[in-house]
Amino acid sequence: MSYELHYWPMIQGRGEFVRLALEEAGVDYIDVVRQDDDAGGIDPMLDRLSDPKNPRPPFAPPFLRDGDLVIGQSAAILLHLGPRLGLAGTTERDRIWTHQLQLTIADAVDEVHDTHHPLGVDLYYTDQRPEALRRAAGFRKTRLPKFLGYFERVLAANGGTGLVGADLTYADLSLFQLVDGLHYAFPKATAVALQSAPQVERLHAAVAQRPRIAAYLSSERRIPFNEDGIFRRYPELDG
Repeated sequence: MSYELHYWPMIQGRGEFVRLALEEAGVDYIDVVRQDDDAGGIDPMLDRLSDPKNPRPPFAPPFLRDGDLVIGQSAAILLHLGPRLGLAGTTERDRIWTHQLQLTIADAVDEVHDTHHPLGVDLYYTDQRPEALRRAAGFRKTRLPKFLGYFERVLAANGGTGLVGADLTYADLSLFQLVDGLHYAFPKATAVALQSAPQVERLHAAVAQRPRIAAYLSSERRIPFNEDGIFRRYPELDG
């Protein structure tokens, strides 16, 4: 049975971290909301979220259906998929370390989101632009180099080719996605920060060249970055 991924059809968002793992592993999966037939569309996703008979519903997309198991939250989905796809190292210690790195990446993604929506998602960007300018300045100056510097240290401690052990993990794929999004949203600030994190940039380039990832990135399945997603390009926020 194919994995079923449920996520919004118009953005990469947090669903992209799951997509990259599935694409790298080359397994069958269905991007349910993006289907054109009667089984697809947003309605089945919303129905599952609001089903009163489901005692363990996901709070929001993305969520993954694996047989009778439904898992919400990107990090939890990847914790489940990682060992099954061969993307979580070889030991229990590796598995937990990979999950820890994923949670740190999720923290960074949240902070990126909050640069353009510092007051809340119920307001448009234009309604909170002064606060966004201030939040983005702090992110560029302090938080961006701190996150990239952390991953640079982790890569150096592991020999520079990946974050965990000798083999690719979903944390490497997710770090690629974080850096790719940063290049889009903060091209100037990211270029400066990566001068002090060359191994992070090399990992980003290496992941993009992996055959299955390269094929995915060049396909129509890869939704372009846009100003509805997490990573948004507002030039004024890039300093």
